[in-house]
Amino acid sequence: MATNLLSEDIVNQVQDVFDQLKEPIEVLFFGREEDCQYCDDTLQLVTEVTGISDKISLSIYDLDGDEAIAKQYKVDKAPGIVIAGRSGDQILDYGIRYAGIPSGHEFSSLIHDFVLVSGRDSGLSQQTREFLEELTEPVQMQVFVTPT
Repeated sequence: MATNLLSEDIVNQVQDVFDQLKEPIEVLFFGREEDCQYCDDTLQLVTEVTGISDKISLSIYDLDGDEAIAKQYKVDKAPGIVIAGRSGDQILDYGIRYAGIPSGHEFSSLIHDFVLVSGRDSGLSQQTREFLEELTEPVQMQVFVTPT
């Protein structure tokens, strides 16, 4: 049996944060069997994190075998993670994606994203929301983080 990636102390801290969760969350994990150095570790991490709260569900997909679902969620890298809301059988896609293992500083961002999605509110100011409503062309925003 594999050793847990999250210590008891970290699990307790995450549990305290997850006590704030309001609405259900769906995490979609995309891995692949070949040529994926961090797929196993990433799957273990999201399994441990999603197991902390009953408000979080985890669906596991193969990037190659589940091409239609990967395309639907615009996932083209493995490991890939989608953090979405869940309302009954409906998945509410807010466009939050992770490519690679969210470790180090990215781990706290991952946990924060769970809280944001569960609250169904981005936290953006009214001024920013109004600006975004005026956009007429799609915008893709990506944040890249490199461990150092």
